[in-house]
Amino acid sequence: MERGAAVAVRRLRAAGGEREPRALQPPPLPGRGEADPGGKKRDCPAGGSRWRLLPEARGALLVLLYLLALRALVQLSLRQLLRRPGPRDFSAPRAREYLENITAVGPRTVGSPENEILTVNYLLGQIKAIESESSDAHKISVDIQRPTGSFSIDFLGGFTSYYANITNVVVKLEPRNGAKHAVLSNCHFDSVPNTPGASDDAVSCSVMLEILNTLSKSSDPLQHAVIFLFNGAEESILQASHGFITQHRWAKSIRAFINLEAAGVGGKELVFQTGPENPWLVQAYVFAAKHPFASVVAQEVFQSGIIPADTDFRIYRDFGNIPGIDLAFIENGYIYHTKYDTPDRILTDSIQRAGDNILGMLKYLATSDKLAKSFDYRHGNVVFFDVFGLFVLAYPARVGTIMNYIITAVTVLYIGKKILQPRNRAINYMKELSVAFGFTLLSWFSTLVTVLIVAVFISLIGQSLSWYNHFYVSIFLYGSAAAAKLILVHTLAKKFYYKNRNEQYLGEMFFDVSLLVWSIALVLITQLGLCSAFICAMWVAFPLLTKLLTYREFKQKGATIRFVMIYMLGMFIPYLYIMYLTWTIFEMFIPIMGRSGTEIPPDVVLAAFIVSSTVILSSYFLNFIYLAKSTKKTLITLTTVFGVTLILVCSGVFFPYSSDSANPKPKRVFLQHVSRRFYGLNGNLVKSDSGIWINGLDYAGISHITPHIPELNDTIRTNCEDKAPLCGFPWILPVHFLLRKNWYLPAAEISPTNPVHFKLLAKEQMPWDSTKLTFEVSGPSHMSLYIRPHEGSTLSSWSLGDGTPVANIGGDYFVFYAHGLQAVAWRFWIELKVAEKHSDGMVSLAIAAHYFFGEDQKSPQLYALMERFPNWTFPSGWVCTYDLFVF
Repeated sequence: MERGAAVAVRRLRAAGGEREPRALQPPPLPGRGEADPGGKKRDCPAGGSRWRLLPEARGALLVLLYLLALRALVQLSLRQLLRRPGPRDFSAPRAREYLENITAVGPRTVGSPENEILTVNYLLGQIKAIESESSDAHKISVDIQRPTGSFSIDFLGGFTSYYANITNVVVKLEPRNGAKHAVLSNCHFDSVPNTPGASDDAVSCSVMLEILNTLSKSSDPLQHAVIFLFNGAEESILQASHGFITQHRWAKSIRAFINLEAAGVGGKELVFQTGPENPWLVQAYVFAAKHPFASVVAQEVFQSGIIPADTDFRIYRDFGNIPGIDLAFIENGYIYHTKYDTPDRILTDSIQRAGDNILGMLKYLATSDKLAKSFDYRHGNVVFFDVFGLFVLAYPARVGTIMNYIITAVTVLYIGKKILQPRNRAINYMKELSVAFGFTLLSWFSTLVTVLIVAVFISLIGQSLSWYNHFYVSIFLYGSAAAAKLILVHTLAKKFYYKNRNEQYLGEMFFDVSLLVWSIALVLITQLGLCSAFICAMWVAFPLLTKLLTYREFKQKGATIRFVMIYMLGMFIPYLYIMYLTWTIFEMFIPIMGRSGTEIPPDVVLAAFIVSSTVILSSYFLNFIYLAKSTKKTLITLTTVFGVTLILVCSGVFFPYSSDSANPKPKRVFLQHVSRRFYGLNGNLVKSDSGIWINGLDYAGISHITPHIPELNDTIRTNCEDKAPLCGFPWILPVHFLLRKNWYLPAAEISPTNPVHFKLLAKEQMPWDSTKLTFEVSGPSHMSLYIRPHEGSTLSSWSLGDGTPVANIGGDYFVFYAHGLQAVAWRFWIELKVAEKHSDGMVSLAIAAHYFFGEDQKSPQLYALMERFPNWTFPSGWVCTYDLFVF
């Protein structure tokens, strides 16, 4: 200390100045000294201003108000459906009229008269009316396609789909003298059983009808054709789109497509998939969409497989080799695929914005020279994201990579400047940076572990999903715990490890740590080739700029309110965007937790996501902990919030579901009245039973239903039939690995009027030492076939898909079958190689028949049970049969 003063005196004298001895200076204020290179406290120079610490209450309040203001701006942006009023080409009221007429038909399940006749006739009638009023500049052609085909898909663990005589309504709008190339617009008019399907996907078909009406009346000529595909079998796992793109005569002319989907009910339609590659399509959206809402982050999340869903986009991409854009409504996923998906829940402004955007894009593409030469523009990915719904930023991924490395290089220069000091200082800085980095990682890890322990505890005591109907409960429970643990770890580090260290030095050090973490993330994500790296770039570039803006204020006066305000202003854009993105993800994921199955603890998933969000949002506020006078009151407040919320959650105050007519959040339950028959190798009936098979689609199972219907309890939990494919139960889709907990209530036997007929037509020994079995099946519109080769047997080929059998999780083979009207009996063959013969045969085949409509759909016993379910549930029921055969 004395040596440092002597050096300062010599420097002043060399400059021609004098300085009073140190002893004559006023005593320094404790804790306000200037930092030496090692971070120890030093006294303020004479006449220097006081270096201030951040008052705890004021600092905590400013951070809280800052985050609340960001949240309010995000809410305002997400709820702002239309950017500007004014006259529009697209008529939302007319589209709403189409929507109400389509949904008035009722549930439109594939194969039902409502789907195959009534809806098709309505669409044809409206198309004919539009054609009669169209401009002479255009020509309209209409085709009804009823394809039959098969394909395999790696969705839900991998399975094969077979369809027969399903329905597509195809309309081509083209210039009067024809067009060689076309852009496709796709929607589907079928719905899942027992739901009106307004948002998924009748509203999209209504929007397409009105776009057809608008374009056909325009006198502006088109350069290319626009093909409107109203497909009638999407909910049967993408069958109609496959039938169109692989078999229709117009498919070869298509150069790009727009797919309209839904993962919620109303709100904004999100662009969540583009390409593959073909950056010119994103540029088309940037130019033509009036109300943009798009994110490459959503694309990379969706394509990662985290969300258990798929769309027709996959079919056009994989089987048609066509680039496209995938859009979906994402708001209010709580009522997606339920009886509440009705037209009145979709705002007219939501229809208007979708119509404006898609009309603009189709106009742009149908008059673009790039469409005809789309393959010339296909290379390269693109970074794209909307800026709070105002406009879209888009640039080539290679440009993004260059920008990312430039930003990283600037960070290296910033950190490197501190390292390129005299040796002792450099070593000390690197050591302190490493320790601070370690404390930061420790705080993150311990926070994650602590909050996950709470989530596991909540799940074990049966209070999972308490936040499903009260979202902010999750913030008060897991968010407060995460924030408290983060602050606690750093407070303890400050008190014990950094005792007597200078606060200014520590504040700068932990700012550098956050910058370093984001820079490392930026490099790693860029190296992985993910376009989402732009977020990390934002979280490095803006903090560096903020550091420049606050440097003088911070160095001279410390953590003043002015410094905090400038600091928060500099961080405004990255924090606002991450809040915007985080809230959009919350809106998508929270409802999914209500239908994600019985095996994934939703509280653990949500807790991990909230911890991640807390870590991100706190990353550039960690330094405030070291700049604050104290964190005691903040810790007490957060701990109190957490404790009170935990007590309320444990006591069951927050019920997960709601029957509120304005904002329902129902519990989903499937009930299948099934009769099962198990046949032996010689065709004799070995075993049979009947019951109502019950699947609760969320982690809570039926625990909340038992008090209302006492006979539905854990005494009737199902047992797996080990020798039967898929445990001997009639799965409509291969989701058995998501729903391992189910219940089987004994019930009377059922006898559908249209029973399944399953026949072995031929058994042949092939020259290449394999056995070929040919079968014929007839039954209702929806059936599932399960195949399990016995030990020593291998399924080598079959007549389905591309001929190569695709096994599902667990080794069984799953085939989903659906047909429209007047379909002939389904014939298929399988070929088995048998290494050694066994007395129990070589293969088991089971066929499950599902009756989703008509007189066979519900039995009196099933209907009576469904009537007893509380009004906060959505029970979806149907009759089915399961027959197992051994060959």
